[in-house]
Amino acid sequence: MIAASPPDTFLANALTLQSLPLFPLGTVLFPGGVLPLRIFEVRYLDMIGRCHRAGAPFGVVSLTQGHEVRQPGSGPEAFAAVGTLATIDTLEHPRPGLMVIRALGGQRFRVRSSEQLKHGLWVADVQQVQDDLAVAVPEDLQPAAEALGRLIVSLQDKGAAEPIPIAQPWRLDDCGWVANRWCELLPLPVALKQRLMELDNPLLRLELVSDVLAKTGITS
Repeated sequence: MIAASPPDTFLANALTLQSLPLFPLGTVLFPGGVLPLRIFEVRYLDMIGRCHRAGAPFGVVSLTQGHEVRQPGSGPEAFAAVGTLATIDTLEHPRPGLMVIRALGGQRFRVRSSEQLKHGLWVADVQQVQDDLAVAVPEDLQPAAEALGRLIVSLQDKGAAEPIPIAQPWRLDDCGWVANRWCELLPLPVALKQRLMELDNPLLRLELVSDVLAKTGITS
């Protein structure tokens, strides 16, 4: 376990990823992904405010036990050992006690040790996981990339007031990027999304996602 740290310690050590503040959620953030959040718990309002002022990342980890919002008698929180760095892209204060942010997924990390501070915030000493290698989408997996391209065009054509949930640049020729976007869009169990995110091989990740797309009729 790491020693308890003063509230500002994670800001000073952001580049070394020591005492990284964690945000356990009931979802999985993939590298390159978009994560909208409405924040009202004091422990996260304070943390997000500090990260935003310092331009520092926070870590998103998938809950394996407990709830996103602390509840009396809900038991301890537990989370996956691999998460994703998140940087704040936009932040708004619609009213006192509420933040609305758009965060972007960065590099994956592995939790080496973690500790919950007195006010409920988790901090961790983490080790960065190597980014996916750039692997071109092979011919037999092109239907997955083409279907994603059509979906992006469809979302753009709708002209919705809200931005589409896929951040540019669009890399439809890259296995990892295409697989990650489908993992975010498909209604897969959180535990399965977590396993897919942790895979070191982006080609294998896309192959597994393509099987799901074929079974659901999205591709043929």
